[in-house]
Amino acid sequence: MAGELRPRWGQPMTGIISTIAFFLIGWFTWYLLSDPRGPIGWFPYPMVMILAVMILVGLWQHMFLGDWPFQKLSPAVRGVVMTIANAAITWFVIEVIFYRVFGIGFNFLSQSNLNALAAAGATALPEACGKTLTLEAMQKAHLAQSAIVGFVLIGFFSYPFVTIYFGKWPIRPSNLEQPAAGFAEIGWCSLLTLFFYVVLIVPFFGLVFDKMFGNAYGFNTPWWVGLSGGTPHVYWVFGWWEWMIIILFMTPNVWRMKPWTLIKLPQPWKGLISFVITVAAGYAIAVICWNIIPLWANMEDVIHHLPAGDKGNPARFLWIHSAEIAGMTLIPFLQWHHYFDDMCPQKDVDSWGAFWFRTVGVLVLTVINYYLFYYVNFGHWGLGNHHMEHDIAARLIGGESLIWNFWWIIPLLWNEWFFHKWPFYVHDGHH
Repeated sequence: MAGELRPRWGQPMTGIISTIAFFLIGWFTWYLLSDPRGPIGWFPYPMVMILAVMILVGLWQHMFLGDWPFQKLSPAVRGVVMTIANAAITWFVIEVIFYRVFGIGFNFLSQSNLNALAAAGATALPEACGKTLTLEAMQKAHLAQSAIVGFVLIGFFSYPFVTIYFGKWPIRPSNLEQPAAGFAEIGWCSLLTLFFYVVLIVPFFGLVFDKMFGNAYGFNTPWWVGLSGGTPHVYWVFGWWEWMIIILFMTPNVWRMKPWTLIKLPQPWKGLISFVITVAAGYAIAVICWNIIPLWANMEDVIHHLPAGDKGNPARFLWIHSAEIAGMTLIPFLQWHHYFDDMCPQKDVDSWGAFWFRTVGVLVLTVINYYLFYYVNFGHWGLGNHHMEHDIAARLIGGESLIWNFWWIIPLLWNEWFFHKWPFYVHDGHH
């Protein structure tokens, strides 16, 4: 068994080199797959759906299954094999689980079903609705792909929070071995994900189908209009759920499990209290963002660029931009923890002083990341986002920075999860 990991070139050099490497890998693969100027041009769809499912599948592979059945391979070989496995499982989850299995009962979760209906000149609902949707319009809407992204958004929290907040309760105390333990966790967390998904995402698609076909036919429409500033859009959910995800992952990655270490109760009470506080804190931060965005975003210009349906109410923009701000924290806190080893002036990296130093540091780096994307306009000249070739107000609306920030973390996560930090880290010894 390998010994403790050690940064190959010491710190901060290992962190700097790995940061540059992950950025270049992310940028190059973005050009190949997503950049409208590149050979494939999957921006924004199906790129956002593919990268979202990739990360969720990677989480299953590493956090739940413990790299099974490849855990005994050398880091380099294991990384390559698990990356190939991730691509295969991602394809299977999208094309088989969502499009074919879930698609048996829910067309809004099957892009292939929707495309087939449109190609046949039909609709998903009776002709009496008096409306049809052409193949071109159906494909442009990306309804099912959006629905899958909504599922993964919920899953980014509802899968890992059982591990981080509940210490894998109630699955791991059962003494199951891999792969039974991993599959049991996936099953339990999938149940929780479906619960949150039905409450928070499905009503939006009731609204979508109602607008397209004239009647929701069994779908409830968004119940949150009174809470969201008047918008029925699912971006209300994105705005605060994304901040919940950030709080969840900041817990082990920056805060080293603080402040939840203050809760001395057994499971599941510790996990439930942590969850409730996270919901409240995530929503509170989103509301703060909602209110401070107008301090730098000229709302008159922003409203001018909004779609016609949003001209009288910028709430939809404010919620999704709150989520985009949350996404700007991803690389700063993941890179700092995994590849800069939580460096800070304090000798004790677990101290409250270190906690606050890293928290403030992440916020500063988030501002820099935000400035580079929108104001230096990396989103346009670097990523080819044609929405961003106009003024700053148009960039803020159409920047879709979440897609890039989640794509940028994939090389980092794959290296940490699958390659176990090879070649940036070495083992001190073997025993």
